Amino acid sequence: MIYLKLSEENFEYDVRGLLTSFYPGEEIVLRSDRIQGEKGPDKTLAVEYLDGRICVTFRKADSEKQADAPVDYSDRKDTKSVLKRLVYGLLSEDTGKTLPWGTLTGIRPTKIPMAMLEEGRSDEEIIRYMEETYLASREKIDLSIEIAKREKEILKEIDYRDGYSLYIGIPFCPTTCLYCSFTSYPVSKWSARMDEYLDALFQEIDYTKEAFRGKKLNTVYIGGGTPTTLEPDHLDRLLAKVEESFDLQDMKEWTVEAGRPDSVTREKLRALKRHPVTRISINPQTMKAETLKLIGRRHTPEQIEEAYAMAREEGFDNINMDLILGLPEETPDDVRRTMEKLTEMAPDSITVHSLAVKRAARLNTMKEQYAHLKFENTEEMMNLTADYCRRLGLVPYYLYRQKNMAGNFENVGYAKPGRAGIYNILIMEEKQSIMALGAGSTTKAVFPDGRIERCDNVKDIDQYLGRIQEMIDRKRKLLS
Repeated sequence: MIYLKLSEENFEYDVRGLLTSFYPGEEIVLRSDRIQGEKGPDKTLAVEYLDGRICVTFRKADSEKQADAPVDYSDRKDTKSVLKRLVYGLLSEDTGKTLPWGTLTGIRPTKIPMAMLEEGRSDEEIIRYMEETYLASREKIDLSIEIAKREKEILKEIDYRDGYSLYIGIPFCPTTCLYCSFTSYPVSKWSARMDEYLDALFQEIDYTKEAFRGKKLNTVYIGGGTPTTLEPDHLDRLLAKVEESFDLQDMKEWTVEAGRPDSVTREKLRALKRHPVTRISINPQTMKAETLKLIGRRHTPEQIEEAYAMAREEGFDNINMDLILGLPEETPDDVRRTMEKLTEMAPDSITVHSLAVKRAARLNTMKEQYAHLKFENTEEMMNLTADYCRRLGLVPYYLYRQKNMAGNFENVGYAKPGRAGIYNILIMEEKQSIMALGAGSTTKAVFPDGRIERCDNVKDIDQYLGRIQEMIDRKRKLLS
């Protein structure tokens, strides 16, 4: 257990993030004092905001270390940076570890070099700033600059002011994976009410059609859940509604996630092909049968290969495949075997995720049941995937991070030239409004002054169906 003591309620999230990164799995308790007779914690981190200085103290049973630095409290951004560097220094000294991204705890590291590139800064200036401000490793800084430059090139034809993107959520899956916290429900329980769900979605589509009349629709992304849990006629109905509702002449990309191979059939692929879908995902996560069974995916590696081959036969020339590093009991050799299989298939893009266990995932809510499992993501695994992707001619084009990521690494998308997922970049860089429809989705409005505001749809499907007009009114209020 680690006690966290703050003399003022500032930057708790950021300090917690660093503690979690250096001491994964340890409980962190925010305390102002100790209850008499209570067994003391293993460690205590205390932050004091003094007159013109920040003082950080790290105590263990047999030692105490302290660091302090002057700070200008009127500059909140700089105050946070100073605090995080102090905390990082003490925790790094105690553990003997460094973090690949240094003090960066945000989910969008590429926004820093992107903004500096747009200001005309040189690579050397960006490197120096990220090393001094965030203590990031040179390897990660170089990666973020490479990706920022590629994003900048890909997005140069996107209209931020008069353009927008559309996300449609299909919150159904064959099963719920062990690590998943997305809004998803067993499709078997909802198959009889699928038309009802689509009817509600169509009301949101009709509102969006009117609200963005005269605007340019740049990307469409149908995600979930698993959209291909829909039957072919439901897929046809949904895609036809989108196609007839919006002017698609400015559309750069239309993605449909066919993520679970056990949900893919030739009839469904043909339904997608009847509409201008340009990109699909078929997501193995791993090619190890034992892991697939352990995480609750009811398909085999052979079914992954079959679904992929079927998609190629039906004419899909932009196929993405997702992997997750840090899955239970997986080793570098398992990752290597997975990458060998993917090399044989040669997808157009590969997204490499570092496992991040969210609060709502079964791995967290039932952690005692899975405490015996080993979860490991290493630099060797990350480098393995990067090397294999580059050998396939795939280059990194987007990057993001999440809380509690295995190994404190990142998620990276690799793609062949001309096959990058544009929507993925847009949602990370937050430069364009994204209208999100369906249960559990979040709309993000980007205003001309740079302000970003959000509104959520309820996650529960019954609530979504019964309150669909309220969901539309939330969007109307946001955009007004």
